[in-house]
Amino acid sequence: MSSSQPFLPSSPISFVGGSGRRKSRFTYKHLSQLSLSSTSCPLRVIAHIDLDAFYAQCEMVRLNVPEDQPLAVQQWQGLIAINYPARKFGMNRHITITEAKKLCPDLIMQHVATWKEGDEKWAYHKDAFAQIATHKVSLDPYRLESRRILACIKQTLPAPPLQRVEKASVDEVFLDLSAQVHSILLERYPELSGPPPYDDPTENLPRPPTTALDWNTDAMVDLDTEETEEDDPDWDDVVMLVGSEIVRSVRAKIRERLKYTCSAGIAHNKMIAKLGSAHKKPNQQTIVRNRAIQQFLSGFKFTKIRNLGGKLGDQVVSTFGTDQVTELLKVSIDQLKLKLGDDTGTWVYQIIRGEEYSEVNSRTQIKSMLSAKSFRPSINTFEQAVRWLRIFAADIFSRLVEEGVVENKRRPKTINLHHRQGGQMRSRQAPIPSGRAIDELLLFEISKTLLGQVIVDGHAWPCANLSLSVGGFEDGPTGNRGIGSFLIKGEEAKALRPTSRGMDSILESDRPEKRRKVDDGGIQKFFAKRETTKEEHDDDFGADTAVPVMQQESSSVDGHEAGPNRENQQTAVNGEARISDHLDLEGSEPTPHPQPLHQSSLETFFCPQCNSSLSLNSRTEHEDWHFAKDLQDDQQPATIPTYSAKAASMPQGAGGSKKSAYFGAKRGPKKPGGASEAKGVEKGQKRLAFGR
Repeated sequence: MSSSQPFLPSSPISFVGGSGRRKSRFTYKHLSQLSLSSTSCPLRVIAHIDLDAFYAQCEMVRLNVPEDQPLAVQQWQGLIAINYPARKFGMNRHITITEAKKLCPDLIMQHVATWKEGDEKWAYHKDAFAQIATHKVSLDPYRLESRRILACIKQTLPAPPLQRVEKASVDEVFLDLSAQVHSILLERYPELSGPPPYDDPTENLPRPPTTALDWNTDAMVDLDTEETEEDDPDWDDVVMLVGSEIVRSVRAKIRERLKYTCSAGIAHNKMIAKLGSAHKKPNQQTIVRNRAIQQFLSGFKFTKIRNLGGKLGDQVVSTFGTDQVTELLKVSIDQLKLKLGDDTGTWVYQIIRGEEYSEVNSRTQIKSMLSAKSFRPSINTFEQAVRWLRIFAADIFSRLVEEGVVENKRRPKTINLHHRQGGQMRSRQAPIPSGRAIDELLLFEISKTLLGQVIVDGHAWPCANLSLSVGGFEDGPTGNRGIGSFLIKGEEAKALRPTSRGMDSILESDRPEKRRKVDDGGIQKFFAKRETTKEEHDDDFGADTAVPVMQQESSSVDGHEAGPNRENQQTAVNGEARISDHLDLEGSEPTPHPQPLHQSSLETFFCPQCNSSLSLNSRTEHEDWHFAKDLQDDQQPATIPTYSAKAASMPQGAGGSKKSAYFGAKRGPKKPGGASEAKGVEKGQKRLAFGR
């Protein structure tokens, strides 16, 4: 059946240009990816924060000099940092100290901190520039300030998982603001909070309600040639605006708390953001919108792009004869693959077009520590090298303390020594003992041993460079408690101690009644008692096991048998006794010999078959045993006559049993005087009735 209504698509077509677009070119799926900080999300927001002339700023803050005062950081006879007021005089890091003074007579020259032999900590020495032979540079002051800045950034941003911060170096940080921007979007634009139409994540988002965005005087990169500012902004523009607001607040907080200025770049990925932070300096931030990437990259040499410098950059320049991005854009991907290889060619093709998908790694902990010294002139003795190793060990240990090694938060596993003599570099490595606390002395002893190994190999002098490093950091165990934490001390222990007599009486009432300990014969209590004279030899197997433990008729006085009918009490099947069948007594205890304790109140019954008095609770089990024995005797008539004939013709033994006499005769004649029994038997012991 056909419909009279015209067909309408599920969502209006999104035109490329013009104000007539009713839908965004981004989908609900892209919005979901934004919340997950997906590297493939086209709405992704990455920021790069770069401190302005960081070393120089650290010295300005430390010395509390005015912001417009020219200042340079000196290391020996060279410059390693120049602040922006000094750069106005045309100075750079490649000029000498003398040249810098000529360009700016008011220039403050501050030498870096140094380690001096015998010092427990780095310090600022006025004559450090002239002590290159005995001092070692320390960058610890800048590392400490870097940590303070990083902590300030993390405190300003929301807690993880919205916060993703990567420390790229001592003076630069990457921020992935995607998840935080997503949460802000949902607050500002509630229409994005609902589910997608038809539950289809590929449905396009509605257009942003705003037609103009206030970028608040940030540096803006011009749009690509085919784009115009008259076009209504889409969600990729909105997220960049929100990201710029976050970065602006972070920079303001650093300025307010620590007095440092920094520049920033906000873009779709790390590569563009890093280029953006250097675009306008100092103390500014640059936004590179998706629609402006090609225009932004066109003014760069591709050798300035991250990971495209060095040997790879030289190879591309020599292969294609240009270092400009605009010229390399004309090269097809097939040509790039042919000249550079499939993987490298594809990567270069994407990177010069602004396509980069590396992740912001939120791990900010260091992986290794290095302390090194280049000798001018070279050192020539073991004693000189040892003095420097002591300084290296002190330098590294001071940094390990800041890393938390004393509190066992983190700990390196290996230590490495590098030695350079002429053009030859040699290395030695050793593990750091895990069972010993790390201190300066331990590091020095291990490094001294490694140096000795290098010297043994020969050709160690003169030494031009020596360095010591630790690596393989691992987190210390968490949740461990010392034994003292399990003990109760002080007032708390006193409070738990019972002091009242009422408590003592309660505890006394809970204790079980004490009974007099009597000699129950050990394992013999599980067998029926059959007393023997001193002349008795080895007991007969099974002769004592037929009568249950609580038999009262069998007792002895002064070693003589007193109970009647001992013959009827010996019960066995083929000479084997089933002890478990006679052990009774659920709810009762075995009665020790010679007289029972606490048994007068038990109900008993007398068994006429074996003349035994037993607990009433075991009567049924005992009668079943007799029934089973009689049944077994009927089934094995051949063994009984043999026993009966021999037993009837033999006299009773010391035990008073024909059966015992029979089995005793089979074992051989007895030795007079009880020698058989005395051998191997100590005083107070008895032999058990085990058969052969």
